[in-house]
Amino acid sequence: MKRWSGFSGALRRLSAVCLAAGTLWAAVVTAGSDTLPAAWTALREASPVRALQWELGDLWSGDDLSAATALAIGESPLLLSARPAVANLWSSEREERPETEGEEEEIVAEPVEETPLEAPEATDNGVAARTLVPTDPSGYTVCGSVYISNGTEHTLTVTELTEPFSAQLTDGSPQILILHSHGSEAYTPAGDPEVVWSGDHRTTDSRYNVVSVGDAMAEEFTEAGISVLHDRTLYDYPSYSGAYDRSLAAIESYLAQYPSIRFILDIHRDAIADAEGNQYKVVSTIEGEGTAAQLTLVMGSDGSGLAHPDWMENLRLAVALQGQILSSYPTLMRPILLRNSRYNQHATTGSLLVEVGAAGNSPEEAALAGRLFARQMAQLLIEKGK
Repeated sequence: MKRWSGFSGALRRLSAVCLAAGTLWAAVVTAGSDTLPAAWTALREASPVRALQWELGDLWSGDDLSAATALAIGESPLLLSARPAVANLWSSEREERPETEGEEEEIVAEPVEETPLEAPEATDNGVAARTLVPTDPSGYTVCGSVYISNGTEHTLTVTELTEPFSAQLTDGSPQILILHSHGSEAYTPAGDPEVVWSGDHRTTDSRYNVVSVGDAMAEEFTEAGISVLHDRTLYDYPSYSGAYDRSLAAIESYLAQYPSIRFILDIHRDAIADAEGNQYKVVSTIEGEGTAAQLTLVMGSDGSGLAHPDWMENLRLAVALQGQILSSYPTLMRPILLRNSRYNQHATTGSLLVEVGAAGNSPEEAALAGRLFARQMAQLLIEKGK
């Protein structure tokens, strides 16, 4: 009886401590609320976040990383070991970023004026194939063989675009970072494979999403003697919202640990449909190689109001690279898209967002496109370094 009395007393004391802690937490959360409904809303919004932080063991972390960001870096021991650096960079970045950043847009590379060509050799995965090429310079900035669709208020000149780009290879390792802000973006495999879809043309199965393209590109860069780091994290899963924030935290962490990184490739895929809403794929027939998906470079600027002072350096790299690729593969690249959003490209002057094919392309067509792109980029960078 005495033992039960002692246990009961300890239980009451523990309950009292928990109640006091809960009361204190509720007081902190509702401190800025001047009405009962506002206080209830603050408690309701804060509770799920605290529950997630409790599950992550991150309740008393001492920094201001969001639960989603803590979850993302927790997936990689490398990123987790650099958490203080990530937290510092995250804090400074959040201070400069307006609340309405607008970086979460779904990128759809709609053509200004492109003519579909016949593509008889495309892989039969049940999706109609087209080869899109620009035929009218109206609406584009044309720089040699390179067409640019300018969606900003900036005026582009050929003289400015053809100046040498500044980014170059270094002696350190790694030199290129490949990652995927929207890693679950997937392709359409032939046949009837067992694919578990996580959304509309999205899957966490890396055999069928853009991560496999990153693998192919990494192999090409390595074969060319260029050291590459491939981050295979799905920053858009389970939540699509906030993907660019999470991938930016990773980018900043990698740059802090590996100052040798000069080039960052964020690999995505497009989604293109006809007038009836049917998906189709974009392809380029490459002699001696097969059928590859067409690619699009999506370049950011400072048009959203966010700091991106060196966006022109990234665009110069894109123009030089696209020109070289088109000299070897005339239909592999679709026009460059210049947009107001910066897509994390402010991190380095060698940052590119690469759309490899569309949802209708097969994984094999996308992988071949990634290999050809990386092969040409490696050649360009190696030649520049001589």
